Amino acid sequence: MATELGTPGIGGLDEVVDALRRWQRDEAPLQLHPGDLGWYRRRGARACAAAVRTWRRQGRMLAVGLLDGPGLLRLTTAPEAAHDEELARSVVEDAARPERGVLGAGTVYVEAPTGSLVQDLLAERGWHADESWTPLRRDLAEPVEDPGLRIEVAGPERARAWAAVHRSAFEGSAFTASHWHAMAGGSPFTDARCLLAYDERGTAVAAVAVWSAGPGRPGLWNRWGVHRDHRRR
Repeated sequence: MATELGTPGIGGLDEVVDALRRWQRDEAPLQLHPGDLGWYRRRGARACAAAVRTWRRQGRMLAVGLLDGPGLLRLTTAPEAAHDEELARSVVEDAARPERGVLGAGTVYVEAPTGSLVQDLLAERGWHADESWTPLRRDLAEPVEDPGLRIEVAGPERARAWAAVHRSAFEGSAFTASHWHAMAGGSPFTDARCLLAYDERGTAVAAVAVWSAGPGRPGLWNRWGVHRDHRRR
């Protein structure tokens, strides 16, 4: 059966998020996480849906990609489809042809799980390996040590404070409370948490968004930043 490329639309985003939740494994290589879609949702539901690509066979979702900018496709597959040749060839063909509506012309990038057949076929087609990510992992089954800072969950009432720390931490960021509320309106945020850390004077000095894929599955920090006035302290 042929593999079909599609875009979910706003109404299909929750199905994509649910699939990404199910696909998360601690033993799996770095992969697209529900939190990646959750973070992208800061741009609004319509923009998020427009940036998502799905590959299905007989209606079953086998791969999901996020266009994280015009030249980068961040891709993952269902665990059992990592070495599905027909799927991999479809993804590579779609990524290589701008008229398919995945990536544009010019220099482009595909982020695919290490060891997947997609990576092998991209190399066969002349794609070159770029700088690899270095994921950092930590088992949170046991309590962690006290960091010595007051840490609070930032809800809607602290959206402005969270956004202010984020703008300071990332040069060029235009993140606002409106972006926070747009992000919080998506299904990935249902069991996510935005945290603020305060120093001894009660000043917000760091912010992070923590995304869950469900019990027993790996979570994701995206993004984590320290206010520029408090770095290296």
